[in-house]
Amino acid sequence: MKKSIFGGLFRPRDKPKNRVGGGWSFLFGGTTSGKAVNERTAMQTSAVYACVRILSESIASLPLHIYRYTKDGGKERTVTHPLYRLLHDEPNNEMTSFVFRETLMVHLLLWGNAFAQIIRDGRGYPIALYPMLPDKMDVDRNKSGELFYTYQTDNGKVMIQRENVLHIPGLGFDGLVGYSPIAMAKNSIGMALATEDYGAKFFANGANPGGVLEHPGVIKPEQAERLRESWQSQFGGTNAHKVAVLEEGLKFHQMSIPPEQAQFLETRKFQINEIARIFRVPPHMVGDLEKSSFSNIEQQSLEFVKYTLDPWVIRWEQSLQQALILPSEKSNVFIKFNVDGLLRGDYQSRMQGYSTGIQNGFFSVNDVRSLEDMNLLSEEEGGFTHVLNGNMVKLRDVGAAYSSNERDDI
Repeated sequence: MKKSIFGGLFRPRDKPKNRVGGGWSFLFGGTTSGKAVNERTAMQTSAVYACVRILSESIASLPLHIYRYTKDGGKERTVTHPLYRLLHDEPNNEMTSFVFRETLMVHLLLWGNAFAQIIRDGRGYPIALYPMLPDKMDVDRNKSGELFYTYQTDNGKVMIQRENVLHIPGLGFDGLVGYSPIAMAKNSIGMALATEDYGAKFFANGANPGGVLEHPGVIKPEQAERLRESWQSQFGGTNAHKVAVLEEGLKFHQMSIPPEQAQFLETRKFQINEIARIFRVPPHMVGDLEKSSFSNIEQQSLEFVKYTLDPWVIRWEQSLQQALILPSEKSNVFIKFNVDGLLRGDYQSRMQGYSTGIQNGFFSVNDVRSLEDMNLLSEEEGGFTHVLNGNMVKLRDVGAAYSSNERDDI
């Protein structure tokens, strides 16, 4: 068959650049600080652990519901859809919805990808979701250009079709596979690990710097080594600050702490902010209150929802929608997290907002009671009635009303 003239112009789509498993070997491992960094050693840093925990628990605690579009253009929650129990209650018989979402979010934050196997019934509806470790997953493309997944189990590799995998990718270069934030920020995290290690060793030595033992005479190298070991065993570590008795004219000269070493607490503090910046978490949420006050901490919390959580929420919603909703239902069924509870202000601000909404007709009493998690009123009690402040009239009618009153006076 003659080759098409367009064959050299159009090529099949490239395979995904998988950086999930062994592909990260060039990034994970050694750093300029000398500390090995990977997703597990990174969690030993308190700032990384705090950021991962805050984000994963926030996503896991958000209400997650299935909605259906109504004929009048509105939406209604549907609790009878097969997906509702999986996402809202328990995705499998071993996990709750909170634990499942928390686990996937941890994978997403550490490896840059989250995977779950989808078990379907004969109609194609998902009946169970099981998390899979990202470092055991490979993403590839067959000759037809279709994606498929290969998972490394204890019994060998298993190929899984794309429709049976829930894949939530993080930030990446090809839009198909995410890159690990830990690998991208390995030097910053490595420096935090090195600083913590230095502090641990410093205080294990009783917060004392090294010193020099001066002997008035000349001693052999082996004698000097025995003297050093004897001194370290008696007055080092847990024995620091004990009273020493020097014999044979020995003198101890304590070394001062270099200024750059004395600043390691400031270095640790900077690394906390650096790691918080990587995960876009406000410093006050990881314990740094230096730039937080009573007047701005609520605003910072709202910004956390808007600029940090919202992108993750959208990433989750669209991935769940793409993988779990059947093609025949995608036009009228959708999945949505509810972040309204996190955006609520203090009690006085909420009440003022509700009052404005009721007086202007776009809130009913039951709308407010629902937002405050209160029982709804019946129709006879006026719970569903929308009212409008009757004292307001159109500007053009003000003159007409005034003229009418003048005629009545005559």
